Amino acid sequence: MIERMKFLNITGPKDDIDRIIETYISKYDFQLENALSELKDVKELHPFTDTNPYKNALNSSQELKEYLKDTDFKTNRQMSIEEAEALTNTLSDKVNAFSQKKSDLEAELSKYEEKLKNVQYFIGLDYDTEKILHFKYVNFRFGSMPKEYYEKFMTFVYDSVDTIFYKAREIDDRVWGVYFVPDTISDQIDAIYSSMHFERFFLPEGYEGTPAAASTHLEEKIQSIKMEITSVDNKIIKTLEDRKDDFLLANQVLYKFNKVFDVRKYAAATRGNRADKKVFYIICGWLTEKDATKLSKELENEPETFCLSEKDLSKVLSTPPIKLKNNALFKPFEMFVEMYGLPNYKEFDPTILVGITYSILFGFMFGDVGQGLVLLILGSILYYTKKIRLAGIIARCGFFSTIFGFLFGSIFGFEDVIQPLWLRPAKAMTALPVIGNLNTVFVVTITLGMLIIILMMIISILTKLRFKKPGEALFDTNGVAGLVFYASALATMVLFMTGNPLPASIVLIIMFVIPLILIFLKEPLAEIVERRKVHLEGGAGMFVLQGFFELFEVLLSYFSNSLSFVRVGAFAVSHAAMMEVVLMLSGAESGNINWIGVVLGNIFVMGMEGLIVGIQVLRLEYYELFSRFYTGGGRAFKPYA
Repeated sequence: MIERMKFLNITGPKDDIDRIIETYISKYDFQLENALSELKDVKELHPFTDTNPYKNALNSSQELKEYLKDTDFKTNRQMSIEEAEALTNTLSDKVNAFSQKKSDLEAELSKYEEKLKNVQYFIGLDYDTEKILHFKYVNFRFGSMPKEYYEKFMTFVYDSVDTIFYKAREIDDRVWGVYFVPDTISDQIDAIYSSMHFERFFLPEGYEGTPAAASTHLEEKIQSIKMEITSVDNKIIKTLEDRKDDFLLANQVLYKFNKVFDVRKYAAATRGNRADKKVFYIICGWLTEKDATKLSKELENEPETFCLSEKDLSKVLSTPPIKLKNNALFKPFEMFVEMYGLPNYKEFDPTILVGITYSILFGFMFGDVGQGLVLLILGSILYYTKKIRLAGIIARCGFFSTIFGFLFGSIFGFEDVIQPLWLRPAKAMTALPVIGNLNTVFVVTITLGMLIIILMMIISILTKLRFKKPGEALFDTNGVAGLVFYASALATMVLFMTGNPLPASIVLIIMFVIPLILIFLKEPLAEIVERRKVHLEGGAGMFVLQGFFELFEVLLSYFSNSLSFVRVGAFAVSHAAMMEVVLMLSGAESGNINWIGVVLGNIFVMGMEGLIVGIQVLRLEYYELFSRFYTGGGRAFKPYA
C-alpha cells in the first residue's frame, strides 16, 4: 500500500529556526519542499542568505577523520556545538602543525629523490662528481645520445676530434655519459655532439664522491626523511586517538548542526507585525500521516511556533511523494515496482499483486520440490543476512516451486520418488473439441492467464474511476466494455470446450457485438459522459476508418495477450524435459547413477532456467498486467535527514 501523506507548513521566529529543527523536525522523516516555490502568492517572502557557521569546522573535522581507521562510534553522551567546535579547532591546530612539518619533509624528500634520479644515470662514472662540477679550463657536458649514433660517433668521428667521452650507463637504447673538451674549442665540439643527437643533462651541484657513492648517500638520506615522515604521521594519529571518542562525538554534532543549518536553503523568511518588524521563517514539506500527527502535537507546546496541515492537497504545488508500505512477506517485490516506476499517489500499489502472481507463475514454470527448497533456503539466508531484495524474491518463488513440485511429483528431477498430487506436466493430455488432444498445462495456463487479465481489467476500471475518467472506465479496451467482451469470450470458450450448449444468439450479440460497438465509439461516448464537446478529428470518414483498424488491433491484442501465457505451460514442460535429459546423461535409466552429474545438472538447470523463467515472468508482469491499469509516474519519498 501507499503511505498516506500530509503537507505541513511550520512557521515561527527566525532566530528560533535551528532549535525547532534540531529539537523536533530532525526526529522525523520530513521531505522538505522549497517554501518560495510553494508559497508564490505570499508577499514579502525572501530566501535565507546566512552563511553556514559550521561548514568550515565540519570540513576540518572530516579531514581529520580520514586519519582514523575505525570511525564507528555510538554513544548517548551529549556535547554542545560550542564544545564540538572548540575541540575540533584545538585538534586541528595541533594536526596542522604536524602537517606543516610533514609538508616540509615531503618537499625535502622530493628534492633528494630528484637528485638520486639524476645521479643514477651516471653510476658507471668512477670520478668525484663534485670535482667535475668545478673544472675551470676544461668544459664538461653531462647527457645522453641514441645508441646507434653513439656507435657511429665512436667509429667514425671520435678519433679525429679533441674530446674525451666517458660512457657511464646504457638505458633504454640511450647511452649516458659525460664528455670533456678544452674551453677554447668547446663551441666546435658541442656542434659535433649536437649533430649526433646528444642531449645535455644539467646535473646540479651538491654531490659528494663518485655517482655510486653519491647515490648511496642520497638513498640513506631519503630513507631517513621517510622515517621522519612516518614518525610525524604516527604523532598525528596518536593526537587523534588520545581524544578519539570526544573527536568522533564532536564530528557527529558538527554534521548534525550543519545539516540543520542547511535546511535554510528550503525555507523562506517573511516579516510579521509591521510595528516590531519581527522576522519569521517558513518551512514546508511532506510527512506520513502518522509522523505529521506526532510532530503537530509536539509543536503545540511551542507558543511561538505554528504548524498548519494542508487538508486540500490539490492546493499544494508539489505532488505527494510515494512511500510504499507493505508487510515483510511482500516487501521484496517493491523492487519490481520501483524498476517499472513508482505509482501515482492516487493509484493502486501493485506490490501485493506482483508478489502473488509472480510467485505463482514462477512456481508453475519451475516446479520441483528439491530445487524449490534450495532456492527457498539460499534466498532466505541471503535476504535476512545481506538484505538483498532479489534474494527475498527468490526465496518466495522457491516456496511456490516446492508446492508445484509436489503437484507435479518432481524432486531434483526424479519423478519416481513421490507421486504427483495433480499431474505430470510432460505427459498429461486433455481432449478438446475441434483441437483434439492438447497438453493439460497449456489449457490451464491459458485459462489462468485470461482470469488474470480479467482481474487487471477490473483494477483498471477502479483506477480510472479514482482518476475521474468515467469515459475510459466505461468504453476503453480495459474498461467495462472490454471486460464484458473478454469475459464473454472466456465463458463461451469454456462452455464450448466442456461440451455445454452456447447462449442464444441475442445473448451472444449483447455479449460480443455491443461491447465492440462501444469500444469503436469510445472517443465521442467518453466526451459525452464527461460533458465535453464532441469533436471528431479528421471528420466522420477518417474516424470510421481509424476506428476500424483500431478495433482490429484490439481483437488481435486480446488474442495475443491470452496466448502469451502459453509460455508458462511451455516452461513447465521444458523444465521436466531438461531434468529428464540430466538424469539420462547421469545414468539414472541404467541404474548406475553418477551423483556428481546429477548435482552439476541440477545446478546448471537452476542457474540457467531459473534466470530465464524469472525474466519471462517479469515480462508477463510488465506487459500483460501493468500495461492494463498502471501508469506510474510517482516520485520517491526522500526525507532530508
